[in-house]
Amino acid sequence: MNYLRRRLSDSNFMSNLPNGYMTDLQRPDPPQQSPGPAVSPGAQERRPPPSQSSGAGFFSSISNAVKQTTAAAAATFNEAAERASSAHAKILLVIDDQQTDWAKVFKGRKVHGEFDIKVEQADFSEINLVAHATGSYSVDTEAIRGGNKITKCFKPDFVLVRQHAFSMAKNGDHRNIVIGLQYAGIPSVNSLHSVYNFCDKPWVFAQMTRLYKQLGPEEFPLIEQVYYPNHREMITTPGFPVVVKMGHAHSGMGKVKVDNQYDFQDIASVVALTKTYATSEPFIDAKYDVRIQKIGDNYKAYMRTSISGNWKTNTGSAMLEQVAMSERYRKWVDWCSDVFGGLDICAVEALHGKDGQDYIIEVVGCSMPLIGDQQEEDRALIADLVVSKMNQTVPQTSAPSPKPQQAPIQQRPQPGGQGAKPVSGQPQQRGPQQQQQEHGGPKPPTTQQPRPFAQGQGGPGGVRPPLQQKPQPPQKPSPDHPALSGSPQLNKSQSLTNTFNIPETQVAPHPSLSQDEEKAETIRNLRKSFASLFSVE
Repeated sequence: MNYLRRRLSDSNFMSNLPNGYMTDLQRPDPPQQSPGPAVSPGAQERRPPPSQSSGAGFFSSISNAVKQTTAAAAATFNEAAERASSAHAKILLVIDDQQTDWAKVFKGRKVHGEFDIKVEQADFSEINLVAHATGSYSVDTEAIRGGNKITKCFKPDFVLVRQHAFSMAKNGDHRNIVIGLQYAGIPSVNSLHSVYNFCDKPWVFAQMTRLYKQLGPEEFPLIEQVYYPNHREMITTPGFPVVVKMGHAHSGMGKVKVDNQYDFQDIASVVALTKTYATSEPFIDAKYDVRIQKIGDNYKAYMRTSISGNWKTNTGSAMLEQVAMSERYRKWVDWCSDVFGGLDICAVEALHGKDGQDYIIEVVGCSMPLIGDQQEEDRALIADLVVSKMNQTVPQTSAPSPKPQQAPIQQRPQPGGQGAKPVSGQPQQRGPQQQQQEHGGPKPPTTQQPRPFAQGQGGPGGVRPPLQQKPQPPQKPSPDHPALSGSPQLNKSQSLTNTFNIPETQVAPHPSLSQDEEKAETIRNLRKSFASLFSVE
């Protein structure tokens, strides 16, 4: 608007207007049905060419203003539509990499039979959050998708963890995010309590030793393992060969097969460089290794046989096949799923040695990778499990936000025993004491000033009608908007829309007018609109 005012007050702009532009304002409107005055060819020749460019620039400004107004309205509509759709959906935060599109997995599923599931997927490294002790929290993600930086802020109703929260890799410690999610009290699969406890594999192995002591080696054949908090305690081991694991089992510093005491001392010096803990366990010449996984109430067992001959069955070529679920395997995974308050998703890994014995070596939580030809089915099972847990933990209706309440009016007895002053807006019986107060008499202290009666609305001793809201006086316009004097303040979009109400005759001019006369007539009408807008005489 300021641009248009400056443009109209510019002497160069006024001098470049077509001939007769200013005088057109004084000319009365031509009849709608009578043909316009003919324009002589000489008058057309005397019109300078800059008038066309000025008119084009003028219309371009109007067009840009309309486009901006339309774009702003569309953006507001889209934002309102997104808020409306999000209000009828539950937000699920899936912590996983982008190899799996979990939005497609959860497509069509609903919570409580009516709420859609809006999936927000991000890595641990892309997540940040803030949580308050009162229970309020917000999560924001910052990720690179397709070369573009995408930032989101939302409040998840549930969390699905499919990544390791802690590893020895660079910037691989995300336990602070797990603590924040637990601080916010967000329900999850698996529980955040168990996710935090799975950050260190020796801590998990300690829970397995408890099962080993309760059930015995026949029922729960746990491999013998020795824990060293640092390199200084790595003096000897019960036997050789052994496998030494340095640091965290997932993405740790590595694991090495040691055949004698001298190599063991060398490995101890390497552990000293890592400045972390280490474990050693007897080397098992395995025929194959077994993985038993549990997703909710679904069980699967896989057997992996090394083809390349490497003692690490997960290294090199290996053959993977699904085997029948035995009762022995089912017991293993059920016992392990009870640790840390219960695991909805877990897997037990074991070795079957050439000696015919089984050795349980590890338990994996909800971050376990899916293997085999049934991965799509396993993802669907995870989605069904999450929906079931959301139906149990996510409330069906959101807690209403507290509405601002009006401060209660202080009630004090009126002089003369008239009682407490009623709340504003309630019928009130006028007594003699109140009449004296309204006519300038002594007034008791109150929290609100009494409002005078309107003329003709009851007299002394009558019943006071309900008070009506006092109309707000029109806001005083700023100096930059003189056209808004005496009217409520409008935003720029409304001002443009209400002011430039160009009649349809400008879009489709009278067919009897020439092209130049049509432009002059259109500019003349616009000039009148600007005159009313900016008070230009």
